[in-house]
Amino acid sequence: MSGSSPKIYKRPKITVSQPPLYNVVMLNDDYTTMEFVVWILTRFFEKECGEAFEIMMSIHTTGKGVAGRYVLDIAESKVALVTEEARKRGFPLKCVVEGE
Repeated sequence: MSGSSPKIYKRPKITVSQPPLYNVVMLNDDYTTMEFVVWILTRFFEKECGEAFEIMMSIHTTGKGVAGRYVLDIAESKVALVTEEARKRGFPLKCVVEGE
């Protein structure tokens, strides 16, 4: 081993890609109150009151609005939570998961 230089090992380059994000979209209906939609947005999507109001108005005027963007399993969980809470209170509010 005399006179030989030590062997240098290079670490393999690891690239980690971000998982795709999905939109949780709330859909308008004629029965769910605006107040309940704002409450859902503040409670389950952690929106400030002003932003929740703007999203609710978008839902009301255009028929749908994006409540948040999440990885798929979290998006699906949010939809399930919102649907369960709406049904408990007698509202037909519907949320869907849409890809980007």
